[in-house]
Amino acid sequence: MVVLGLSGCLALAGCGAVATGPPLLTWYTVPDNGAQATIARQCADESHGAYRVAVEMLPNDSTQQREQLVRRLAAEDSSIDVVSLDVVLTAEFANAGFLRPFTSGETASIAAGKMAAPMSTAYWKDVLYAAPLKTNTQLLWFRRSAVAAAGVDPNTPGFTWDDMLTAATGQGKRIAVQGDRYEGYLVWINALVESAGGHLVDDLAAGSAARPAVDGPAGHQAARIVGELARSSAAPANLSVAQEETGRAVFQSDQGMFMVNWPYVLTAARTAAEKGSLPRSVVDDIGWAPYPRVTADRPSKPPLGGANLAVGAYSEKAASAVALVQCATSLASTTEFMLAEGDPSPYAAAFEDPRVRALYPNADLIRDSIEAGGPRPNTPYYVEVAGSVLNTWHPPASVTDRTPASTDAFMADVLSGRRLL
Repeated sequence: MVVLGLSGCLALAGCGAVATGPPLLTWYTVPDNGAQATIARQCADESHGAYRVAVEMLPNDSTQQREQLVRRLAAEDSSIDVVSLDVVLTAEFANAGFLRPFTSGETASIAAGKMAAPMSTAYWKDVLYAAPLKTNTQLLWFRRSAVAAAGVDPNTPGFTWDDMLTAATGQGKRIAVQGDRYEGYLVWINALVESAGGHLVDDLAAGSAARPAVDGPAGHQAARIVGELARSSAAPANLSVAQEETGRAVFQSDQGMFMVNWPYVLTAARTAAEKGSLPRSVVDDIGWAPYPRVTADRPSKPPLGGANLAVGAYSEKAASAVALVQCATSLASTTEFMLAEGDPSPYAAAFEDPRVRALYPNADLIRDSIEAGGPRPNTPYYVEVAGSVLNTWHPPASVTDRTPASTDAFMADVLSGRRLL
């Protein structure tokens, strides 16, 4: 644990009188390169002694993060004052009574200036339980030389997955997507369903009585795209185990042409070129475009990721914890987080910052993609929903027009308790 405050004392360094000082808040953070600790220090300093902050980092694995927090909050652990949560966990934790709801006045302050899509991940039953710290989206990345040879422009309005598949197979190139049996594959499936006008689940507020909705026109469109791509010559050989970094390796190889992935891709390529592990010519050949459409006449709904800050329901320092959340999710704090960590701010105004624009030549596209994003199901039973989809859609090459119906039946059994994941 690192304690951050006005005195600058760290852990055991001369803190004998700490117990009688300002309240010490414990912030459980998702792993990063130190940006959340920096924000904690700055907020403690800006509070002018109103509170201090101790930062505790959660495990790297998202499943382990959830398990640790559920176990501790179920035991009414009062040491969890502020916690960083993946956006898909807000509903589950709020429904379980693990989070302190924000008042109407606090909600207005937290929502001011933030984009609607990230804010949508922070509510449960129209009550705000969290505040977006960072958001994220996926773009369509392409190799400029390959698309020029194919005579296509991915930035043309109406560019679809079918257009992309035709171009890639025609050039003998590959399309990199996330197809492993993990959250990244669920992100792809959900984005396809949302982009086709559907949802994985309807009536989310009904909880375990929510209605599986994959077996409809949107789900069948998504299944067709996944199955056709996976069985085509454009599918990488490692598609069924592909995650973000394995996909990036394919994309940067001589076989790469298209990839859907997060904005970190460009910075990662630049860093590799600076270290000499990637030719500069590959970096210069990387282009970007909006997330591909399912049908030409319907704008896509790109994946929406990120993390939210919430106040533990059993915190004994709730007023100070709210103040920390408001400070940590301010425009200034989230812009600094974006510059330090590469995860986009939930504020549209952050994308006008000259430092952001210098670092992200595609800043406008990232902002627009976030604003158009389609969130994953905001349900307390997200783990069950995601697990049902992954169980029936993996490996990608097995997906057919029968898959959506199998998913709905499987999910209905899981949600009703008739089947275990």
